[in-house]
Amino acid sequence: MLLALMGVALSACANTQKAPQEVQKLNEIAPYPDAKVGSTRYVIHLPNLKDEVSAKVEILIGKEMKVDCNTQSLGGIVKEEELKGWGYSYYVVEETKGSISTMMACPEGANENKFVSINHKLGLLNYNSRLPLVFYVPNDLTVKYRVWQPEAKILQASAE
Repeated sequence: MLLALMGVALSACANTQKAPQEVQKLNEIAPYPDAKVGSTRYVIHLPNLKDEVSAKVEILIGKEMKVDCNTQSLGGIVKEEELKGWGYSYYVVEETKGSISTMMACPEGANENKFVSINHKLGLLNYNSRLPLVFYVPNDLTVKYRVWQPEAKILQASAE
């Protein structure tokens, strides 16, 4: 009887449909909440690196905008929150404000499309390929990132 029940349970497990690979990977690590209405969940799965301790990740949260020659940024608040019961962090853009710009006179026709980001205080995040970086942002924004690594060659400073 026990053997028959085990067989039924195994066949039921084998017939379950798998979620898409990225969602499955995320849910295997921890149950991050779904995005709320009006926002999108972005997940960054970093590849393994030989030396992850010295690498950092820069996060850019923003959107493509038509801008002139002035320096532009978006106002906004990005908060780090903890996944209750797991101790893992995720990030939420709680508030966005209009764009912030310098006020230089620009030549006519200097407009172009550029990625304008929120001026947030996250700094460079530690690189960790074992955990995803998870962000919840309003639907009109997107998340981009850049990996920073030191060069292999260490240079000598000159004594002056």
